[in-house]
Amino acid sequence: MKKMMITALSVVMAFSLAACGSKPAPESAASQTGGSTPAPEKKEVTLKVGASASPHAEILNSVKAKLKEQGVNLEVKEFTDYVQPNVQVFEKQLDANFFQHTPYLEQFNKDKNMNLVTVTGVHIEPFGGYSQKIKKIDELKDGATVAIPSDPSNGGRALALLEKNNLIKLKEGVGVKGTVRDVVENKKNLKFKELEAAMLPRTLGEVDLALINTNYALEAKLVPTKDALFIESNDSPYVNILVSRPDNKDSDAMQKLAKALTSEDVKKFIEDKYKGAVVPAFK
Repeated sequence: MKKMMITALSVVMAFSLAACGSKPAPESAASQTGGSTPAPEKKEVTLKVGASASPHAEILNSVKAKLKEQGVNLEVKEFTDYVQPNVQVFEKQLDANFFQHTPYLEQFNKDKNMNLVTVTGVHIEPFGGYSQKIKKIDELKDGATVAIPSDPSNGGRALALLEKNNLIKLKEGVGVKGTVRDVVENKKNLKFKELEAAMLPRTLGEVDLALINTNYALEAKLVPTKDALFIESNDSPYVNILVSRPDNKDSDAMQKLAKALTSEDVKKFIEDKYKGAVVPAFK
């Protein structure tokens, strides 16, 4: 019995010594400071945006630094056409694009069975008529050749502008949706040449008059407010828009880009750089 008591006492003492000799677990950084576990740093998000070179890519590049500070790495990919930027956004090769106005997007979605959406409106590019052969519109000769964009939204816009300047008359009610088949009065017997929008500046030496989108006019070193024989007013409904997909329209990074593009800094950039050839569409 005495032997059993000694053995039990030895076991108890062994456990006591082990407990006294063990070290407490180290405290976490949060427990040492009395705070909660710090949140992990957010990773930088990359946004790939397709754009026409001027003015769209220039405007996007002007907000790169601001977005970088907010954790958004903006990559701008330049295009010379109006088709691939939409196709690549739809196929998720790009996150967004910035080159088009709402009528063009609506027609593109309809024709291509796509569902691209507007994120925000940014600016207006007044559409103009240009020529290397005449200095005033009343010098346009009978039978003159007039080049207009071949896509429906910009073609109708060009015809509406020609009507506003009393060169043709369109079927009543067609407005900017008119086509050359809707011309009901053509006193100068104008011949219409429909071409891809990007080609129009290159045809100036071959035609008598060309109706050119401002982005392509700027790329061709034309100054719309000085070189255009006539131009849309600043209240044009053709606002150029940032476009994305429904699945990423409301993402944090996309909304940061939208906010940057409609900031006072961008408003000043547009007004200072383009001198009225491009007009902010936001207040």
